[in-house]
Amino acid sequence: MIPWEQLGRATIPHQSGELVFSRRGDEFSIKLSGIRGELMNSRVFNSEQVLSQRGCAHIKDQDGASVLVGGLGMGYTLSEALKSVNSHASVTVAELIPEVVELNQGPLGQCAGYPLNDPRTTVYVGDVKTLLTSGKPTFDAILLDVDNGPEGLTQSANNWLYASEGLDAIFAVLRPKGMLAIWSAGPDHLFTVRLKKAGYRVHTEVVRARKGKGSRHTIFLAKKMA
Repeated sequence: MIPWEQLGRATIPHQSGELVFSRRGDEFSIKLSGIRGELMNSRVFNSEQVLSQRGCAHIKDQDGASVLVGGLGMGYTLSEALKSVNSHASVTVAELIPEVVELNQGPLGQCAGYPLNDPRTTVYVGDVKTLLTSGKPTFDAILLDVDNGPEGLTQSANNWLYASEGLDAIFAVLRPKGMLAIWSAGPDHLFTVRLKKAGYRVHTEVVRARKGKGSRHTIFLAKKMA
């Protein structure tokens, strides 16, 4: 069996942990130091694709559509978002950790077909929160895959996104009929309640990590009706 090769490590801002990037042949892995198991594996990406498909379904043929992807990861969410909109749309991807962007510009980029090279893509290296607090209706779809879901694992600061304050801020930067789609490792009834209180019409979908098999993940779909 081909051994794992470590590609690098990256400090998580404002946290004590590190991300560990590894490769074995054409398989890539991202782990969080001190946590058993993987955060991401290049062979498991179906739920990330569904996140983009559902989140962008309403703007598939809309010229000038604007999409924000929170979290680059291995590029699957971004890649599918680009496939889900037309050639006149724009997609901004926000990634907190520079090393993740660098790896996607290099060997890791092959996994999702190098979506950072698409001319419709704009990369923002920094906290996605900065792009969510302008108060101006900017995005037709916001796709968040920045952590384990409503309960942050790698970044406790991500909890703001799922709290009432964050949901209100996101509501303000969504255009009318805009969609907020959130990836989660599992269901969260209280989070659904918070979304509804913030004014969203909410639907959840359970999706397999791989097509037809693997772990069950939850996609929160929250639509701004006004």
